[in-house]
Amino acid sequence: MFHLAAILWVIWTMCWAQQTPITTTRSPNPKSGLLFRLAGYPRKHNEGRVEVFYNQEWGTICDDDFTMENAHILCHHLGFTEATGWTHSAKYGKGVGRIWLDNVICSGSEKSIADCNSRGWGNSDCTHEEDAGVICKDERIPGFIELNAIEVNVPRLEEGALRCALCPALSAGAALGAGAVLCVLVTLHSCAADCLVSLSVSRIYLERQKPSFHLHSVLCAGSEVHFSLCPMEFYKVNSTATCDGAPVVVSCALGHAVAAAHGAVKKKKVSLQREEILRLKGGARPGEGRVEVLKKGQWGTVCDDRWDLQAASVVCRELGFGSAKEALTGARMGQGMGPIHLNEVRCTGTESSIWECQYKNITEEDCKHSEDAAVKCNVPYMGFDKTIRLAGGRTRSEGRVEVLYGPRGSERWGLICGEGWGTKEAATVCQQLGLGYANSALQETWYWDASNVTEMIVSGVRCTGREMSLQQCTHHRTVSCKNTGTRHAAGVICSETASDLVLHSALVQETAYIEDRPLHMLYCAAEENCLSSTARNANWPYGHRRLLRFSSQIHNNGRADFRPKAGRHSWVWHECHRHYHSMDIFTHYDLLTPNGTKVAEGHKASFCLEDSECQELVSKRYECANFGEQGITVGCWDLYRHDIDCQWIDITDVKPGNYILQVVINPNSEVAESDFTNNAMKCNCKYDGHRIWIHNCHVGKDMLFV
Repeated sequence: MFHLAAILWVIWTMCWAQQTPITTTRSPNPKSGLLFRLAGYPRKHNEGRVEVFYNQEWGTICDDDFTMENAHILCHHLGFTEATGWTHSAKYGKGVGRIWLDNVICSGSEKSIADCNSRGWGNSDCTHEEDAGVICKDERIPGFIELNAIEVNVPRLEEGALRCALCPALSAGAALGAGAVLCVLVTLHSCAADCLVSLSVSRIYLERQKPSFHLHSVLCAGSEVHFSLCPMEFYKVNSTATCDGAPVVVSCALGHAVAAAHGAVKKKKVSLQREEILRLKGGARPGEGRVEVLKKGQWGTVCDDRWDLQAASVVCRELGFGSAKEALTGARMGQGMGPIHLNEVRCTGTESSIWECQYKNITEEDCKHSEDAAVKCNVPYMGFDKTIRLAGGRTRSEGRVEVLYGPRGSERWGLICGEGWGTKEAATVCQQLGLGYANSALQETWYWDASNVTEMIVSGVRCTGREMSLQQCTHHRTVSCKNTGTRHAAGVICSETASDLVLHSALVQETAYIEDRPLHMLYCAAEENCLSSTARNANWPYGHRRLLRFSSQIHNNGRADFRPKAGRHSWVWHECHRHYHSMDIFTHYDLLTPNGTKVAEGHKASFCLEDSECQELVSKRYECANFGEQGITVGCWDLYRHDIDCQWIDITDVKPGNYILQVVINPNSEVAESDFTNNAMKCNCKYDGHRIWIHNCHVGKDMLFV
C-alpha cells in the first residue's frame, strides 16, 4: 500500500538532508559527456559513493585496483581541488544499477576518468558491495560550475539542501531539460505566497511537458532519516511502464528555531513560547553544537554511547531544524559541565523529542564529559550572506565590513563606522558569513587595502549576539560618525573556534563567608580600587572593612584557549602586589537588591590568568610565574581562592536584608567567546547583619530565584 503521509513526512526530512545527491557535475572534459555525483549515506557534501552517468544510466565504480590517483581525478570531476582519501567495500552504502567501471588504474595526469586504463565501460565482475567512494578536500576549483536542478525563480539553497525544483537527481539521472519528474519541492525559507507561486509555476511546467517518471512504489515507514533509505523501485531505462498517479508535490515549513530568527513566525505562536528543554552549545554556526538537555531544573549533557544519526535527527527536528547532517561523538563541540543526563540514546526517528527515545540513566562510572554528544543539523539557506561582505583582508576570514543598505531597488554598498564596534557585532558578522566566531572586532582598518567602497552608510550598530544577521541589530537612523573614511571603518577577524568561560557556581555557594578585615591589611587592595568608595574616608590604619568573600573557579569549556586581549608588551606591573595586570577588568562582583539596584560592588583585574587545574589528559599551558604567558587552556580552569586580595565584595555599608549576588566574567566582552550567555552567575543572598547565606546559584539562562 502506498503510504502517502509517510512519504511526505520523509520528503520533509529530506528537504534538509545533506546526503541527498542533488548536485550533479559535468566532467571538465567536454568530449567525455559524463556526469558525476556523490551519493550514499551517511556522508558530507565533499565525500560519498561515486556515481557516474553514462549511456543514459547512473552507475558506480568498483573498488578493485582503486588508488589515490583515481580519487584525485574523480574529485576534479566533482569540482574539488583534490582528494584526501578514498573508501572501499561500499562504505557509503551499496549503489543500484550498472557498475560502469572496474579495475580502473590512473597515472594522475589524465583529464578524465574515461582516459584511465580499465576493463571498459560496463565490463565488471564486481557486486555493489565493492562500490568505491572518495573523500575530497573541501575546496572548490575556481570557476567550477555545477549542473543543478531547474530552479523556479527561488533563491538558491546551500549545498546539501533541496532546491525548489524539478528533481533530476532523484529521477535516476535524467538529463537537464528532459522533463523527468519525481517531485516538486519548495524552498524552506519561502513565505506562503512564494510557495504558492512556486507550485503554480511547477504545475504550468508539468502541463506543458510529458513527465518521464523514474521512481515509483516508495514505501517509507516514516522513521527514516533520509529518503534513500526507503524501499523504492526505479523504472528501467527505455521502459514503457506508466505511472497511474501524479508527480509528488511537497511544501516544507520553517521550523520554529529558524522561523523565529527569520521573523517569519509571530511570537504569539505556541511553538515559540514553549519552555526550553533542549539546546545546542559550542557550535560555530546555527544548527550545530553540543547537545544539552534540562532535567529537574538542571542543564546537562548526553553521553555519546550508541549516539547515531537517528537520534541526532530527532534533536535537530525538535529544535526546529531539519534532519541531522552529522552525529558527533567524543566532545567534538567541547566538553560540558554538570551532570550527564542521558546515556545510550536509541531513537526510531518518529519521536518529537529526545525524551521520548529509549535511554539509560547515567552514573558517574558510565560516561565522562570527554564523551559528550553533539550534532550538526541541516539548516536552510537564508540568503543573509548576500547583504554583507569582507574586503581588504589577507584571507577570506578577515577584512573591512561592507554592507548592502538602502531602499529596495536602490541598495548600495557602504562601510560601518568603527565607533563602538565590539565583539558581539563582529560575532554577528562572522556568523552571517558562515565564518564561525569573531576573534577580533576592529575599530580601525587603515592597514588593509582600500576598496572602491568609501562611503560610511551605517553607524551606532548594537547587537545582542542572538541575531542571525547584522541587519537585525539596532543602529542610528542617520549616520553619525566622528571619524569618517576607510581608516576608521569597522572590521573583523573570524575564527572557526573560540573560548567559552563558565563559572563553577556551586563553589561560590560552598565557600562564601564574611570577614572583618583590619584596614592596615588592605593598603594594596585600596590601591587597586577593590574597596567601596567610603573606605577613603576611613580612619586608616585603624578600623576594619566587612568583606563578603568566596572562591571562583572559571572553566574554559570552549574549543580555543582564552587569552588576554592585550599582548604582554602592554601589561601593567603593580608594585604593591608584585604582579602584572593583563586586562583592566576580568570579573565584576556585585550585590543587588531584588529589583536589580546595586548596593555594593567589587572587581577582579586579571593579574594572573593561568591553568590552576585541568581535566584528565589535558596539560597546563599557562603559568604566571616569571612573567609567563597568561591564559586558560581548553579543558582547564583558573581558581581564585577566597583568601586572595580583591576576591570579595566590600559590604561594610550594606544593611541587613535579601539580596542577589552577581558575578560576571569578561563583563565588557573584550575577548571573543562562543557563548556570552553563560558569563553571568546569580545567587540568592540573605544577610542579617552578622552572617550571610548564599543559595540557589545559577549560571546564564539557568538563573532562577525564589
